[in-house]
Amino acid sequence: MPVTPTYPGVYIEELPSTVRTITGVSTSVTAFVGYTARGPVDTPVTITSFADYERRFGGLAAASPVSYAVQQFFLKGGSVAVVLRLAHDAVKSQVEVAGTGQAASFRAFARDPGVWGDGLRVAVDPGSTPDGFDLRIFDSSGAVRETFRDLSIDAESPRFAAAVVNSASEAVTLTVESDAATPAYSGTVSNPFEGPLPDVADQPLDAAVGDETHTFTLYTADDPKPKNLAELALLLERKLRGVAASNRDFAAARVHVRGKRLQALAGTPAGELRLSGQAATTLGLAGSVRAPAYPLTGGADGTAPTGADFIGNADQKTGIHALRAVEDVNLLVIPELAGPELDSTRIAVIEQAIALCETKRMFFIVDSPSSWTTLEKARAGLAAFDAVRSDHAALYFPHIQLTDSLTGRLRDFPPSGAIAGIYARTDTDRGVWKAPAGTEAGLSGVRALTVPLTDEENGLINPLGLNALRGFPVIGPVVWGARTLAGADQLASQWKYVPVRRTALFLEESLYRGTKWVVFEPNDEPLWSQIRLNVGAFLHTLFLQGAFQGASARDAYFVKCDRTTTTQDDINRGVVNILVGFAPLKPAEFVIIKIEQMAGQIQV
Repeated sequence: MPVTPTYPGVYIEELPSTVRTITGVSTSVTAFVGYTARGPVDTPVTITSFADYERRFGGLAAASPVSYAVQQFFLKGGSVAVVLRLAHDAVKSQVEVAGTGQAASFRAFARDPGVWGDGLRVAVDPGSTPDGFDLRIFDSSGAVRETFRDLSIDAESPRFAAAVVNSASEAVTLTVESDAATPAYSGTVSNPFEGPLPDVADQPLDAAVGDETHTFTLYTADDPKPKNLAELALLLERKLRGVAASNRDFAAARVHVRGKRLQALAGTPAGELRLSGQAATTLGLAGSVRAPAYPLTGGADGTAPTGADFIGNADQKTGIHALRAVEDVNLLVIPELAGPELDSTRIAVIEQAIALCETKRMFFIVDSPSSWTTLEKARAGLAAFDAVRSDHAALYFPHIQLTDSLTGRLRDFPPSGAIAGIYARTDTDRGVWKAPAGTEAGLSGVRALTVPLTDEENGLINPLGLNALRGFPVIGPVVWGARTLAGADQLASQWKYVPVRRTALFLEESLYRGTKWVVFEPNDEPLWSQIRLNVGAFLHTLFLQGAFQGASARDAYFVKCDRTTTTQDDINRGVVNILVGFAPLKPAEFVIIKIEQMAGQIQV
């Protein structure tokens, strides 16, 4: 704050810096859209490894081109991806949990649609409070193990079951109706034990599962008696497991202490362990019984999304429009567009995807159709893409051949996932201004290309804006093209090359975010000079990194923000205009070597 001098001496005042650092945004966060084995539908999920993908979306699936594309992305150098699952008619598994009496208690749904949810189980245990209950969620593989304690069906309770579980569980969600009853406990649950344990010496106890019944006593008058509830639980569990070693419902039976209660459970999720006889009555274990867990059923994976599923609805943010909610995403990949199922709607989907990319400053990596099995078919089919000749997209041909990890066999795949990984690797190693192509853009792991191309054949499609994948001796398969869909020679677009377009997108987004501090500042020369200083410092850093042409900064970029860009009328309307120019690096697409033969030396 300003210093007010009141006495003779030295005063120190700290002044805020006028430099506001502009940070470059990410350039290679890739959105993958399509069908996956599991995961939330129409909800983008950010992942940082293929292990994340396996945990969230179920790993590789033969019917999911996206799963292989994500794997290739991370193998080729990608680091951050956003996965958007689309599935046609996918259904969530569910189960209704019974309540005490005739009314139901609540309904549990698998969090994500798909058959995977049919493996989930929910179990209801006594809680530590009279009206509370514990909820266990698990599956047979052990991958899911969740426990929520002292829940309530009372919507006013701070432990309301739906609120607690829905906010924390990664497996299920709950719906609780206003007239829901308290849930019935799983297994056989005793009354609360108050005071000393009842004596059941020599009293018979009948244990039955299905039609099989066994009778035994817990202990005789001459045996030592259990001293507490835990010892009684261990004794009952040992007796149950010893009566029928060949029956898993008995051999793996469990008895737990739940607060002041005992809970006896059969050894299998579907088994119903019934206890009766004098000892069971004395211990309060006789009476109603439930299976150890409620299995969720009815899940369906659905089918691959249709063109309409991809296009979705912009207002409802479904389909590709769900990506509008993602802050940082730079590249878009939709491998399923290469399949024959979308032949009739492919261009419509690409058109919508390009419109989204133009709005969000993204870049679309487009796969050529799988039907382009020869160069002639590719040249003939390229005419269909004339309707979507955008500088926010690039088209690659042909497909790649990889060993399928699921079958061990060679299989054709769309290349977009691998190419996105090369984009990411190139951005990290050289910068977004370097073309993601050339001998450094090797497709490691690719066994072959579906259509081998010669130099002459490459020369037929390159001027049309179709990027080739080529195989060279020793070097192997590489990306051998860096043109946008607007890069056909006849279009003469200033955004002919992929690195030029992506560099501009990088600058636009970085400056858009880095100059927000300008809003509501006094619109006069002091502000304009700060803008020139801050934007110029950012561009100069990029110039030193080799992002622009030119031997000097003056040749490489300029920033104008003064009376010539912002008039008095602009000031009156609250507008400040910033003009930024840069000299982009363009790839050396054609290298021409001229050789001249010397005629000989003249002797002097």
